Amino acid sequence: MLTDAKCRNAVCPPDRKQARFSDAGGMYLQVSPAGSKRWFLKYRVAGVEKQLALGSYPDVSLTNARKARDIAKLQKSEGIDPVQARQMDKLKASVGTGDTFAAIANDWLERAQPTWSASHYIRERRNVFKDLVPYLGKRALDSIKPIELLAVIQKVEDRGALDVAHRVLQTAKGIWCHGVATARATIDITPSIKKALKPHISKNLPAITDPQELGELLRASAAYRGGPVVRAALKLAAMLFQRPGNLRTMRWADLNLDAGMWAIPSEDMKRTKAQKLNGQAHVVSLPRQALEVLADIRHLTGAGEFVFPGLRDHTKPMSEAAVSAALASMGYKDRHTWHGYRATGRTILRQVLKYPADVIEAQLAHTGQITHGGAYDRTTHLEDRTSMLQVWADYLDKLRVGVDVIASKTASNS
Repeated sequence: MLTDAKCRNAVCPPDRKQARFSDAGGMYLQVSPAGSKRWFLKYRVAGVEKQLALGSYPDVSLTNARKARDIAKLQKSEGIDPVQARQMDKLKASVGTGDTFAAIANDWLERAQPTWSASHYIRERRNVFKDLVPYLGKRALDSIKPIELLAVIQKVEDRGALDVAHRVLQTAKGIWCHGVATARATIDITPSIKKALKPHISKNLPAITDPQELGELLRASAAYRGGPVVRAALKLAAMLFQRPGNLRTMRWADLNLDAGMWAIPSEDMKRTKAQKLNGQAHVVSLPRQALEVLADIRHLTGAGEFVFPGLRDHTKPMSEAAVSAALASMGYKDRHTWHGYRATGRTILRQVLKYPADVIEAQLAHTGQITHGGAYDRTTHLEDRTSMLQVWADYLDKLRVGVDVIASKTASNS
């Protein structure tokens, strides 16, 4: 058995590479000729001898070395290899610190942020800090029971936000999966909660898909007295049926009026961060009528960045509320939305004008969803879309002036 005095006085003969001074239970002090002293524990697993470093003397005293030895031997008695347990502790430290819900959630957000779009990161962070951390933040993640998480998400349901409740559960799932992957939780408890939530049935945004009703909307839009900028936006929304966020932030710099093309930068599209970085611009052909609308409005807004600038601040794009308010003032609240123009175009082009779904989906920037080509499907159908949009714009003109509804592409070209 070693004593502290023996440890202090232990030396290695100069003719040896090292000297060992044994204590009880397989622990020994290893001394080098240079005088450095280190504690080790010798043990066997499945007949194979292993060594576990317990620290350097005198930083780790004899008493503390024995405590570390006893902990390691207890691990071994429970079937845990002390060396592997230490490696696991180092891995845990490398992937994040802290085992509380808040610590793991912060770690998850920080690691995921580079792969997310800014809007997705903001949404996930809001879910974490508004609806989860105030109730679970200080708890060890692995100690939280499914019923406790359910009670927290039901608070979101209680305020009537059923869709948000399901999104918060998805956020929680990301945190638990990260906790499991980093060995700070044993299981993901979120799957057992999903069926306990109130079902959320998504409702499609209101959209006019009947040609005759669309004609009425086009006439109302042409007569709208709320200003030429919003009136122009209404016309292009129907003609191009792009996402409201892209249309209202249309920049003059992204337009090639001579070629009749609008190139929406990849970073402005609804895509993942990787897709934004690696994707192509979404090119939209501009039919003759769209070019006429842009020519009319250019003398009003052409000196600025945005085709449709904000009413109060011309350096910013118009708000989505501007067109929504226009539709409401024309009597279309709960009947048609700005986003609804996409459903309008998609439905009538497919059902009435009989255009191929692939071509329409490409115009909607849904390329790959029909062919299932995913990242490898870069088909743009630009030539087909150019022809289709001109037919569509001509068709809208006929609806607006009250011509009989046209039932086929052949008739629409007459």
